[in-house]
Amino acid sequence: MTVAFREAVRADVPAVLDLLRDDHLGAGREESDLSRYYDAFDQMLSEPGNRVIVGEQDGRVVATYQITFIRGLSLRATRRAQLEGVRVASDLRGGGVGALMIADAETRARVAGCKLMQLTMNATRTDARRFYESAGFTASHIGFKRDLS
Repeated sequence: MTVAFREAVRADVPAVLDLLRDDHLGAGREESDLSRYYDAFDQMLSEPGNRVIVGEQDGRVVATYQITFIRGLSLRATRRAQLEGVRVASDLRGGGVGALMIADAETRARVAGCKLMQLTMNATRTDARRFYESAGFTASHIGFKRDLS
């Protein structure tokens, strides 16, 4: 299987949104009007160390993730890579695309000098949890979120 990973461009925003909507949680929370997503994407491009990555197969965007490089003081000032919005097209899940995507993220993190890669996921995504654990992630912390809207 060949999937080519690259930094997303503005024209990829609709395909990324399709992937974010392609599950039981995203289907109900993402909007159809793309204007706010284009604005957010443009702002992300101006932030150093904050990128959306897409995986393409035969001209189709089949995977995506956001990677943000974070400098911190904890853990002996370890630089870390935060993954968000990790998605694989539903018709390709279980076929190895996710493993390729995590390998791509790890390579980018190492090149950026990161010593740790972290992510959060919704607790209802039991298949995703199994995948992350099989990819070497450890459920080491309890995450909290607070809605500010």
